[in-house]
Amino acid sequence: MLMLLGMPLGALAQAGGDLQAQIIYAYQTEDLNALLDIEAGLRTRVAAGEGGAALHYHLAHAAYRHALLTAREQGLGGHAAGNCVDELKEILRQDAHNVEALVLQSACYAREALGATLEAPLLRRLSLHRLKEALRLAPGNPRVLYFAALAAPGADHPLAQLKTAADAFGQASATATDVPGWGDAEAYLALGEEMQRGGDALGARNWIERSLIASPDYKAAQRARLELVGH
Repeated sequence: MLMLLGMPLGALAQAGGDLQAQIIYAYQTEDLNALLDIEAGLRTRVAAGEGGAALHYHLAHAAYRHALLTAREQGLGGHAAGNCVDELKEILRQDAHNVEALVLQSACYAREALGATLEAPLLRRLSLHRLKEALRLAPGNPRVLYFAALAAPGADHPLAQLKTAADAFGQASATATDVPGWGDAEAYLALGEEMQRGGDALGARNWIERSLIASPDYKAAQRARLELVGH
């Protein structure tokens, strides 16, 4: 479990939950400035030695979201993805079997590879290695299943694997606020978009709407719903 050092349990849970919520909201509303502010604040706290594994994880998560938004708006986000990788190394140095760190680092290596040239094959291999280890350790973890679906060969977003990931998110029990709990809205949206590509407009609408139920302000899901108008 991710833990902050030197904080009462109640304060720990609240801080972890608030940080995760802020990161996800900034990403889903595509507010890069807010995300950069969160990232800068976390980096200051980490540099001051304020926290342990939890702050490294939240900073890595913020950097990953930064990479995704930068890829959408400015480029490929390789530098931010590299920062994500580096923050997670600290966690994995202490606990090589930390599933949440492994799967997030896999995603960050994959994102970093998109902006690399000579190093891209190595980065993709590292991404696959981390993902395979996460699958071995936690084959039912919904985030692991989601990123495994995205990484599957032969198709961009295999329908059956995305459905498995979406179902896993739906069946997951509520988690404590200091434990990662993100990814459900993204998995539902990815499944809906894959169904739309396959010609299943009704299935696409159902899963895109489910994404918006999970995260009403998710702009990518809002755009996807607009594209379904008339179907």
